[in-house]
Amino acid sequence: MFYIADLHTHSRYAQATSKFLNLETMYQWAQVKGINVVGTGDFTHPAWFAELQEKLQPDGNGFFKLKQPPSAPALPGLKVKDTDVRFCLSAEISSVYVYNNRVRKNHNLVYAPDFDTAARISQKLSHYTDLAADGRPTIALSSRDLLELLLSISEQAWLVPAHAWTPWFSTLGSRGGYDSVEECFRDLTPYIFALETGLSSDPAMNRRWSQLDRFTMLSSSDAHSPQKLGREANLFDTALSYDGMFAAVKTRTGFRGTYEFFPEEGKYSWDGHRKCGISLAPAETLLLHNKCPVCGKPLTIGVFHRVELLADRKEPSLPEGDAGFHYIVPLPEILAELHGAGTESKKVTAAFTEAISVFGNEFTLLKDAPLDDIARYDARLAEGIRRMREGHVTRIAGYDGVYGTIKLFEGETPPSRAQTQLSMF
Repeated sequence: MFYIADLHTHSRYAQATSKFLNLETMYQWAQVKGINVVGTGDFTHPAWFAELQEKLQPDGNGFFKLKQPPSAPALPGLKVKDTDVRFCLSAEISSVYVYNNRVRKNHNLVYAPDFDTAARISQKLSHYTDLAADGRPTIALSSRDLLELLLSISEQAWLVPAHAWTPWFSTLGSRGGYDSVEECFRDLTPYIFALETGLSSDPAMNRRWSQLDRFTMLSSSDAHSPQKLGREANLFDTALSYDGMFAAVKTRTGFRGTYEFFPEEGKYSWDGHRKCGISLAPAETLLLHNKCPVCGKPLTIGVFHRVELLADRKEPSLPEGDAGFHYIVPLPEILAELHGAGTESKKVTAAFTEAISVFGNEFTLLKDAPLDDIARYDARLAEGIRRMREGHVTRIAGYDGVYGTIKLFEGETPPSRAQTQLSMF
């Protein structure tokens, strides 16, 4: 069966996350988005794990159902199409350690098929850190040794490098990473079968480096609030089960690609220095010898630059069985541009609630609904979605922790609803 999975999330127990991130709100927003499988995030945190055990029940296929789904919608007056939401036990682990005389900072995603396996993982990790200190625990254990720990516990526990190119905390990042996956995981590299692209890269960028051809490219939201679920997601057409999903990732049979941010919207796309407001393309950075032109401090080298350094192809080359990807712009951002208001404004929230109530969920509207049907509802929204689907957007790249911007009507005033209705008439 076809389903959508967001496999990188957090709970309210992780640092810098919403206090409203709980199983009920994750369920509600999965319905809003049209997501079938949601990572629990943070199963290593004792309080969150106790909540998972209390509120979730196994579905018999390695996923979990919420025992008492909330009856209220995520927003007042919202009507959504019923979506069968399952949860997958997941956690993000931060490894900070020294290897070959350099400090390495890698984030990795860990998955477990059942509570017993998750508990055994946490029990072993508790020897390295206080798991109650943060939903995303930090351990002085290398990525390679973390993988070895998982393999010693279960043949069904999986590790996927998180946001693989992010400068500060990733396998291939400019500040704390390596120059290859093999250098990071060494003798255990054959057990790595997928990479998470992260918001600042897309599969096409990764397909410029032949060393990554054997890895499946996953994309998830890394949501720190329930509303951010599904800003990136994975598409499957396979058994709705833990084993079926990961078999599809490993073999690419049944894996149907991803929904992606335009990578420029990610907050580490270009090089830059946030404090000085400096954003630079890789070629400009090289001319400045990686120094900020304002204060002279080192620039944060972004994902585009890092890919350029390691790539051995000028253009992407898709390996056999690669499913590709589709760009999306979150619906609140489209509506904010159309209404000239903030994404969390009353005007945009009302428009979002109405549009979701008409089309059932966000992914149906963004990717599946015929443009003619959307135009009959709102022609200007249809035009914005058409431009998104065709990639006709203006991209303003993020840098050094500052999100970029995607514009559908750059240099234009979006037509009013009255104008588009008159035009249609």
